[in-house]
Amino acid sequence: MTTAQKPLYSADRRDDARQALYKQYRARIEVNPALSRRLVSYQSNRNRPYYRWFKYKEGFSADLVEYVLSRTGTETGRILDPFAGSGAALFAGRALGCDVEGIELLPVGVFAVKARLASERVGAEPFKEAIERFRSDDWHSDHDPDLAFRHLPITAGAFPTQTENDIRGYRTYVRDRIGDPNIRRLFETACLCILESVSYTRKDGQYLRWDERAVRNRSSQNFNKGTILSFEQAVEQQLRSMHQDMAKSTLVSIRPGLDRHQVNITEASCLTQLPQLLDQAYDLIITSPPYCNRYDYTRTYALELAYLGVDEVRLKVLRQAMLSCTVENRTKLNELTDQYQTAGKQQQFERALAAFEQQEALQEVLSILELKATEGALNNPNIPRMIRNYFLESALVIFEMARVLAFGGRVVLVNDNVQYSGEEVPVDLILSDFAERAGLTTEHIWTLGRGKGNSSQQMAVHGRRELRKCAYVWQKGA
Repeated sequence: MTTAQKPLYSADRRDDARQALYKQYRARIEVNPALSRRLVSYQSNRNRPYYRWFKYKEGFSADLVEYVLSRTGTETGRILDPFAGSGAALFAGRALGCDVEGIELLPVGVFAVKARLASERVGAEPFKEAIERFRSDDWHSDHDPDLAFRHLPITAGAFPTQTENDIRGYRTYVRDRIGDPNIRRLFETACLCILESVSYTRKDGQYLRWDERAVRNRSSQNFNKGTILSFEQAVEQQLRSMHQDMAKSTLVSIRPGLDRHQVNITEASCLTQLPQLLDQAYDLIITSPPYCNRYDYTRTYALELAYLGVDEVRLKVLRQAMLSCTVENRTKLNELTDQYQTAGKQQQFERALAAFEQQEALQEVLSILELKATEGALNNPNIPRMIRNYFLESALVIFEMARVLAFGGRVVLVNDNVQYSGEEVPVDLILSDFAERAGLTTEHIWTLGRGKGNSSQQMAVHGRRELRKCAYVWQKGA
């Protein structure tokens, strides 16, 4: 019986299957005092050189990577991050002597990784000289209309008029007056990194929050983000900060032979890229996929995507290609079926699909939420579809990770549990069960000492419930 044919549960709350799953994995759930919110999130990167250039808030910290490598005894070998973000796992892993590879769909993450690589090919002194020339040159006069900021509908009106003009002049200068491609990329990076600070917007969860001074401000609440720097002030500060980090890196001793280790990044969806990787090729996979929380990174990073030339058509393609974590995502089942059939990997696909369909706790919560959707009890009726797609795609990712992991290797995955309409979705337990069905062993489900509370709206209706924030450790038997 397929999941679509399963009968709906009654309106009474049922969690028998979820309780059974919890009992199955309870002994492996443990509070890890070494983990903190700062460690498993971007926060710990805020003041680190290089990481502070572009604040990719969805990633985890370099400190977590260092902890994981120390805890798992990974001193050499190959590391893979299939949701690489801005490269925390890649650069921290390489700094400790590992070969590293990443897969990332969003162009902003790939751009950030390549910017850091460009900084390693440019000496701090040549970069400083380029900054000094920029400050003394007249970069305001030449304005190529083709280099105007190409707004997406959701970013229109984000900048003061003078800032729009300055961005165009700056980009013209960088293209025409900076010959070295690596220095040029660093100057482009400086512009990308300050877009939010010189705009009327602020990243706020899954949305851009608009300052009350913006012409297009539609919020019923007055919001003032404070002083908005001029473009010239902001970009000069950013360039100086980047130079300082580059100068510091030349003073810090690095592990001998580090230059032998490459950082490889592929701009693609891991749903399509993972099946192309070789069996048993990686000793450690450390990653944090998008959470099942409705956050749409194509909206959060809309300014940066527009700067990189992503238009409305490509934005929709990116949104659909992401691991399904928004209510706009449609099912990818047909495309994925065709992909695995064409590659001659139908058996792998069917194993992952069976793990998804036979996961009783997942089907339990899906049935309840589907019933609530028909009753109008969800604030969006597409939530069950999103959750269904999220876990189907996650099953495929986990089965592929198990295939490419070497014997004795580990997967460390960071994720949060979620709740909709009072129904907890135990993401940690469901994904760990997928991993077991794929041939991995759940060593630990590390939790933070304090979990994540549900929203004020959820608390008002369903009471306060703390949800686990976790890092899972799965091992492939030696």
